[in-house]
Amino acid sequence: MSLIPSIFGGRRTNVFDPFSLDVWDPFQGFLTPSGLANAPAKDLAAFINAKVDWRETPEAHVFKVDLPGLKKEEVKVEVEDGNILQISGERSSENEEKTDKWHRVERSSGKFMRRFRLPENAKMEEVKASMEVGVLSVTVPKMPEKKPEVKSIDISG
Repeated sequence: MSLIPSIFGGRRTNVFDPFSLDVWDPFQGFLTPSGLANAPAKDLAAFINAKVDWRETPEAHVFKVDLPGLKKEEVKVEVEDGNILQISGERSSENEEKTDKWHRVERSSGKFMRRFRLPENAKMEEVKASMEVGVLSVTVPKMPEKKPEVKSIDISG
């Protein structure tokens, strides 16, 4: 085991070597269920940049997702396993011409997916979605709260 990192050769892979280039990543495989663990960095950027607001009203759970530049045909809203709301889609990248000279590329492209586990009071069979001006609105109605049954007891005596 060398004490000096190798700069003249291949990749160091010895787990006991403190100068090894293999670094343990605690988040490796973290995104695996959504299929994005091995995605390129630009795809992960699109995944992370799908900003969502989730608010709960007395009647429903309301989600607002910023998706500028996307058409409703490029977005999917699905219900999984009875109580998981999944919002996904893909933003295509610009067509690149050989004669074009790019000065800055800041808009993300690629796939995105967001998943939300909803509480038991969500009516998943009545989910509604609409899209206006690049904002997706998803409404999941709630079951009415069951009020506890109160029974009056007469006091004798």
